[in-house]
Amino acid sequence: MADGAATIRRRPLSMLRHFLDNEASGGLVLMAAAALALAVANSPFAPAYFGALHAYLGPLSLLHWINDALMAVFFLLVGLEIKREVLDGQLSTWSRRALPGIAAAGGMTVPALIYAGFNWSDPATLRGWAIPTATDIAFALGVLSLLGSRVPASLKVFLTALAIIDDLGAVAIIAVFYTGDLSLLDLGLAAAVVAALVALNRGGVLRLWPYLLLGGALWFLVLRSGVHATIAGVVLALTIPLRAQPGRPDEMQGSPLHRLEHGLHNWVAFLIIPVFGFANAGVSFAGLTTEALLDHLTLGVALGLFLGKLVGVFGSAALTIRLGLADLPMGASWPQLVGVSLLCGIGFTMSLFIGMLAFANDPALQDEVKIGILGGSLLAGLAGWGVLRIAPREVPAPAPHAAARPSRR
Repeated sequence: MADGAATIRRRPLSMLRHFLDNEASGGLVLMAAAALALAVANSPFAPAYFGALHAYLGPLSLLHWINDALMAVFFLLVGLEIKREVLDGQLSTWSRRALPGIAAAGGMTVPALIYAGFNWSDPATLRGWAIPTATDIAFALGVLSLLGSRVPASLKVFLTALAIIDDLGAVAIIAVFYTGDLSLLDLGLAAAVVAALVALNRGGVLRLWPYLLLGGALWFLVLRSGVHATIAGVVLALTIPLRAQPGRPDEMQGSPLHRLEHGLHNWVAFLIIPVFGFANAGVSFAGLTTEALLDHLTLGVALGLFLGKLVGVFGSAALTIRLGLADLPMGASWPQLVGVSLLCGIGFTMSLFIGMLAFANDPALQDEVKIGILGGSLLAGLAGWGVLRIAPREVPAPAPHAAARPSRR
């Protein structure tokens, strides 16, 4: 019995380690997919690449199927991670939420202000103010994985918690600011499906297939309603039960939420996100001018990610620590916190997603967004890696009784 209890106590750490390892590996795959997209978009295969993305398969183009349907599965996983961390993980108490929560708030506010400062006089581009507010957890953890043991686990946990809160903020922004004309009928039907999902949860239904079946209907209705279809993934996630099946000793494996999260994670990390990156990162550099690189939209995105995240995340975290509301992550030094703050400027997946929503009908502005995201994320990634590569590690203080210990000589 004691062994079983010990297994359950160790499981959250092993689950977190599994999550971090998978996200880091997925980040490396995403880097390769983005690089391949850029290579193809600037090769003789470019016409076939762009033509395939805009070819229609039924009611939607291939690009829309990727961005509206596949990414709904990504948002489902995001919602599951948010719910798990808030109820049963690194964000389950105020002391655990304080540092990443306040740092995430600063890391969303400052980049948005920098972007708005560059685009204030242009209402057409000001609509993209939220583009540099997001952090790509897979990309950032992928860079951290290249540094091995030089980065303490506590900073990886801090970055993960911050990015999850960041994702929650991005979901709220998409739902509120990037919603089109609404169909009240479809919204009403979607609300009825959500009520049915909540009833399943309250009724103690622990099988996954009824939730997933209703989730498919919810996605279709949300797509028709004018709210972006990916929001259906998050709403579905919040109704998945976080409790075990009765009589099962393996408490975490018995939880419907953990089972679904475990089942989706590799598909999302190694297929859905790389496919999204390949479909959306391709931008042709043919005819690219200095004016485009220095345009207020491009600079607002790039500097919002590179400088805004650094100032917002590190400044908010440092203030929180200095005020005594939280502690510096265990085993980490201040320069290492600077390095991780820089890595938060890698805003690839969610930033691209918001950019495509903000300028859905303007391919030229979408290309400027992509250039800004790629440039800002590359600068942030290289700078963060460089700082963490040379940053001194925290030197543990000697134990209080060390000086009084008698010599063995």
